[in-house]
Amino acid sequence: MRINAANLDYRPLNDALRRVNGEEPCEIVGCCGQRFIAAGMSKRTISIQGVPGNALGAYLNGAEIIVNGNAQDAVGDTMNEGKIVVHGNIGDAAGYAMRGGKIFVEKDAGYRAGIHMKAYQEKSPLMVIGGCTGSFLGEYLAGGTIVVLGLTANGKRVVGNFPCTGMHGGKVYLRGDCKGIAFPSQVTAAPADEKELAEIAVIVAEYCSLFGVDFQKVMDAPFTVVTPDSKNPYQQMYVAN
Repeated sequence: MRINAANLDYRPLNDALRRVNGEEPCEIVGCCGQRFIAAGMSKRTISIQGVPGNALGAYLNGAEIIVNGNAQDAVGDTMNEGKIVVHGNIGDAAGYAMRGGKIFVEKDAGYRAGIHMKAYQEKSPLMVIGGCTGSFLGEYLAGGTIVVLGLTANGKRVVGNFPCTGMHGGKVYLRGDCKGIAFPSQVTAAPADEKELAEIAVIVAEYCSLFGVDFQKVMDAPFTVVTPDSKNPYQQMYVAN
């Protein structure tokens, strides 16, 4: 089913999506900044032509969203399950507090990607950024996995300032040796070992399949893994000695 969003607010747009049979693919055309598209939805596949607004796929619960272009801030806000694929760039705070599902971004992400991501029971969220990210990547990360490939870096750093600030769970994989990047004291940044490289390879294979990227070219580089030293990095600030 095709929905022309050119003159629709997000409410009637989402109402139209909910009326679609879950087994029938849905295409949104003429999208221009509508917020909350597919919020909380499950059991459907949605393709978007245009630029969706903030909180695309917020609280997503199993649906798959494919964006054929860029997306704005807070993609996958608090998503629980499902998959979001963006053939372009995304804005700030992608994956805020997500606790399950996958987000794949072909190119760059803004500030605070993966902020407050967390694992929940058997769920463990995954975010893959093919390009570079702004500052505060993985801020307060509590669970899940973030992968930044830096394929658009062209000699610049793959992440901005203050990556992994407040991180106390989860894992961040960065393509490259990450020399010159200042990490906070409560995390450890080290070369990925053989087991971690095997995990990265599975994730990279899915990214390359989605975006038509050469797998061997991506993997022909070192990877750095960032993990927390403590599950309570700020304990000394709040507990008296």
